[in-house]
Amino acid sequence: MSEPVAYELDADVAVLTVDNPPVNALSRDVRAGLADAVARFERDEAARVAVIVGSGRLFIGGADIGEFGKPPMPPALPNVILAIERCPKPIVAAIHGSALGGGLEIALGAHHRLALAGTRLGLPEVTLGLMPGAGGTQRLPRLTGIPVALDMITGGRPVSAARALESGLIDRLADAGDAGDARRAGIAFARELLADGTARRPSGERDIAPVAAEVFGERRAALARSARGQVAPLAAVDALEAATRLSLDDGLAEERRLFLELMDTPQRAGLIHAFFAERRVAKLPGLQGVEPRGIERVGVVGGGTMGAGIATSMLLAGLDVTLIERDEASGARARETIAGYLDTAVERGKLDAGRRASLLDDAFRTGVAHAALADVDLVVEAVFEDMDVKRELFGALDGVVRPGAILATNTSYLDVDEIARATSRPADVIGLHFFSPAHVMKLLEVVVADATAPEVVTGALALAKRLGKIAVRAGVCDGFIGNRILARYRAAADHVVLDGASPYQVDRAIKAFGFAMGPYEVSDLAGLDIGHATRRRKAAERHPRERVPTFADALFEAGRLGRKSGRGYYRYPEGARQGEPDPDLERVVAEARAAAGIEPRAFDDEEIVRRCLAAMIDEGARVVDEGIAARPLDVDVVFVHGYGFPRHRGGPMKHADAVGLDTVLADLRTFAASDDHFWRPSPLLERLVAEGGDFQDLNDESVA
Repeated sequence: MSEPVAYELDADVAVLTVDNPPVNALSRDVRAGLADAVARFERDEAARVAVIVGSGRLFIGGADIGEFGKPPMPPALPNVILAIERCPKPIVAAIHGSALGGGLEIALGAHHRLALAGTRLGLPEVTLGLMPGAGGTQRLPRLTGIPVALDMITGGRPVSAARALESGLIDRLADAGDAGDARRAGIAFARELLADGTARRPSGERDIAPVAAEVFGERRAALARSARGQVAPLAAVDALEAATRLSLDDGLAEERRLFLELMDTPQRAGLIHAFFAERRVAKLPGLQGVEPRGIERVGVVGGGTMGAGIATSMLLAGLDVTLIERDEASGARARETIAGYLDTAVERGKLDAGRRASLLDDAFRTGVAHAALADVDLVVEAVFEDMDVKRELFGALDGVVRPGAILATNTSYLDVDEIARATSRPADVIGLHFFSPAHVMKLLEVVVADATAPEVVTGALALAKRLGKIAVRAGVCDGFIGNRILARYRAAADHVVLDGASPYQVDRAIKAFGFAMGPYEVSDLAGLDIGHATRRRKAAERHPRERVPTFADALFEAGRLGRKSGRGYYRYPEGARQGEPDPDLERVVAEARAAAGIEPRAFDDEEIVRRCLAAMIDEGARVVDEGIAARPLDVDVVFVHGYGFPRHRGGPMKHADAVGLDTVLADLRTFAASDDHFWRPSPLLERLVAEGGDFQDLNDESVA
């Protein structure tokens, strides 16, 4: 095995190469290797300048995730960077691929920075509930100024090399290339600095361009709205403000103090949980070594909003797409919708205009006959959510699509086993539940039916990865993982409204907890006809004790369908996207209460949140206990990526562990005093509390 940091001389240039595949993470050995290499460079009389470069596909990718949660081991990264910065001879960072987190902080400690075109540079620590802790908040603003540093650090998004040059983050932009090109460009730049007599220019010794004092207050106010309770971005603002009034050493000490405080927050724990859960969710037992079915040619049946979004997602991933609609006019409308989605991708810089034209002209076509799908590798249906319609369609596809092709349903609720039985090849049938808009939302529920072949499952997981989506395996039940749990959560909210709370209060309380939207805002966005159709579909099997939100049906029957009709729970004057309270709503709700004989009572926001989350957590436990979700972490990933659960809380099951399962169970038993049908605790939750366990124990068992 090669040394994690190699030292070699190229004439009078010392080259320090970080070689810790796959991403050159800053492990303990890399940190020690860098410290030793810098010390050797100082002693080496033949070396006049040094270049730090990464091997492989990037410079340095940041912290080693294998060390997360373990006691820190020396040397600490801040000390390594100080050694680089205080080296009496000049050091150049030659960056390619990306420099993120601690990797960029290493580059900030160097005296000069060069990056290849196409490189990404960023400090994404806020996405893990942290902030830069090795000098990033103190050195970056000395190069770029406060406004750029605020954007990069509180937003966590990387910038391009071109933007880095413009802002002063790097000194030189070189042609795109690989590690070898970065090495050559770095050495050439180092020799140029020597020839010009350019001295060391440590970022820590530079002055910060002055800014108005209100800049920090304005950013805190903006983050209070956008970060929805996250503390790390606000701590980063504090550290950046400290950089404007403290010396470098004092600023580094203040940054470290704030960083260590964040290390102990529940938000950091929640975000770390979400980070690892996203990486584990597609690793399923029993599928190792199963070769996935290849997918290059895709058919999509149905060109409405969902079908057009699915087709767009496939096209952007480089797949060939044939879309089937009921007639040519509908096909033309679907093509126009997809063209609009691709135009938006061009406008946002995610798609080249030339490739956009190529996708529409060469990789996409519409048709009206199922026979056009004869040779595809995968068909995804996105037709009306009706079992008879889907069974008829799958029977037709069974007769025309080639043997071995995957037949996928995009149903949100319906029985995939029953759909599969409409074909002669149920092993080829799977559920691919995309979330709308399908070309934007990252979540994909992969619904595995009883007869689904393993290679069909791995084919779906490989497809999700190609589409840039996070795939979660789900079993077959009404609503699968997400919509089944959502129904219980929404029922709890409806009960609170029936018992006296306003839908507007519920929305405010849920958003204050950290959700992007409240349940009634979500209803207006989706359309009240969706919920009405679901209640009608399930009415025949409704339990006699189930409480029905008749106010929701009254709104539907009055033609109030949400945003698309201009009125739902909220009013949307002149098609406004942001709703405003509707004075008539209280009358509709009051009539529903009177009809049910309910005497309304007051709720505080804390009880509303406790009730809604207890219902969500309890149903999540049932879903895990029944095997619909393989692990609690699968539930967490579904709700963070599909339903707006606040990422910094990790997901509903991680949140339950954080507050204590005994606390959740006590809430359920308290609420059951007035309704022991709805609030009956799940057997899994009761077992875990009795055994002193938690949901993380089940996650850990899944990798044991």
